[in-house]
Amino acid sequence: MTDFHLRYGAEVAEALRAGRPVVALESTIISHGLPRPDNLRVARQIEQTVRDAGAVPATIGMVAGDLVVGLSDAEVERLAGRDGVAKLSVRDLAVAAAAGADGATTVAATSAIAASAGIKVFATGGLGGVHREASRTFDESADLITLARTPIAVVCAGVKSILDVGATLERLETLGVGVVGYRTHRFPGFFITDAGFTLDWSVDSPEHAATVLRAQREQGTHHGALIIANPLPEDEQLDRALHDRVLAEGLAMAERDGVAGKAVTPFLLAHFHSATQGRSLTVNVRIILRNADLAARVAVASAA
Repeated sequence: MTDFHLRYGAEVAEALRAGRPVVALESTIISHGLPRPDNLRVARQIEQTVRDAGAVPATIGMVAGDLVVGLSDAEVERLAGRDGVAKLSVRDLAVAAAAGADGATTVAATSAIAASAGIKVFATGGLGGVHREASRTFDESADLITLARTPIAVVCAGVKSILDVGATLERLETLGVGVVGYRTHRFPGFFITDAGFTLDWSVDSPEHAATVLRAQREQGTHHGALIIANPLPEDEQLDRALHDRVLAEGLAMAERDGVAGKAVTPFLLAHFHSATQGRSLTVNVRIILRNADLAARVAVASAA
C-alpha cells in the first residue's frame, strides 16, 4: 500500500530534530511564478539566502505523489524544468498524491504542510487575496481561509497589487489573521512599497517579531497565522506609473480572454514580465530574497 505521509529531506529532518531554525519555502514560484531558466537559479538563491542568515531552507513540493518537506536540489530542478507541474492548493493535495503527480505548492498548501511539519516561519513573495470584481465572481484565494486556521508566521511583501488590496485586508481582519508591518505602518503591494492602507501594528526587528510569535503561542487564544508585511524600499519598487498602466492593461486582457480563478495570477505576472521588459521580474526576485532573509532571521530569533 502506498504511504502518503510527509517525506522529509535529510537536512530538514535533522534540523527539526535538533530544534534548529527552519524556514518553509513555496514551490509555485519555481514552476509557475518565474520563467525558465531564471526559476531554477532563483530557487537556489532563495535557499542560499536562508542559509546565509542562519536557518535551514525547506522548499516544499510534490514529487511523483510524495509531499516533500525539503526538496533536494535534483527535485527542485525537476519541478523547475518539467511542463505540466500541477499547481496545488490544500484541496488538491490528496487527489494529486493519489495520481502520483508532480506538483508545486501554493501559499495555502505550503503554510498547511509547514505547520503540520512543525515549521513556524514561511517566506513567500506576495499573498493571494480577494480578486477585483469579487462581489460578482466570488473569486477569493484559498490563502486567506487557510491562514485563518494555520499557526505560522508568513513573511511577505503584502498581497499582490493585481488584487483588491483593501478588500483583502478586510477579509484578513474578519478571519482573525494578524498583520504587522516590518518597520512600517503602511501595507505594501508586492511590486510597490505602499498599497495605500494603514496598519495598526508594526515590528521593528526579527527579535520583536519572534516575541509576538511567542506571545501568540503562550496566550493560546489565537490559532491562525501572523503576516509580517515586509515592503520594498521605495527606490527598489517598480515605477509606480508603469505599474498602474501595465496592471490596467493586464486586467483588461484577462477579462477579454476569460481568464479566471487560479489562472489569473500567473497570467498577470507573465503580462507584467513582458510589458515591463523584465523589470517586474527583477523586482519580484528582490522581493523574495529580502523576505527569505527576514524570515530566516525571525526563525533564528524564535529558536533562540
